[in-house]
Amino acid sequence: MIVCIPDVLSGDELQKIRNEAAAMPFVPGAETAGGRARRVKNNEQISQKAEERKVLHEIVIGALMRNKIFSRAALPKRVRPPLISRYRPGMAYGKHVDNALMGPKMARERSDVSCTVFLSDIDDYDGGELVIHSPFGLQEVKLPSGSAVIYPSSTLHEVAEVTRGERLVAVTWIQSYVRDERQREILAHVARIKDRLGEIAAESEETDLAHQTHANLLRMWAET
Repeated sequence: MIVCIPDVLSGDELQKIRNEAAAMPFVPGAETAGGRARRVKNNEQISQKAEERKVLHEIVIGALMRNKIFSRAALPKRVRPPLISRYRPGMAYGKHVDNALMGPKMARERSDVSCTVFLSDIDDYDGGELVIHSPFGLQEVKLPSGSAVIYPSSTLHEVAEVTRGERLVAVTWIQSYVRDERQREILAHVARIKDRLGEIAAESEETDLAHQTHANLLRMWAET
């Protein structure tokens, strides 16, 4: 399930991230890529040695966690510290699949959901589409600044070459309470139904049934 989420970051948060990132050191992105992905990753990202980057992590993760669409679709158990990545003309990230396990060796986290938060204005660069290889063909995603897209980490995907300007994004990965993407999709749909019923028919038996169904499906499929 590919979900586009508008207005994840506020204008003030977006500006703070841009200003702070501009003053931080960037290094070749291949330094954090897995063995096979390293050969096709051509971008830059804020150095892992820059302690100031943690302020940006907190802003991005906080914005995602307060967003209802994100919480409903991703069912986040853990969210990885984001990578702030930069693409300039000629840079791209070829076809790859994200690592299944991430983090320190003794504290691995499973990647179920990948997330890209767009930080650059959409008119500030050409190219740079996130291209997801889905069963329904190639899905190209390029969203306004402050928006995010989430998609299964199991998918093959790439970032098209930037031909003008600069593409700045925050990329992170989520270990979900529900690892199966089909089950997450069903739960997201049922959550939308129960929320809508709560708005238009709060006292109805159907609303109670929708809440019960969502809770019991989550009970059946969630891993804690």
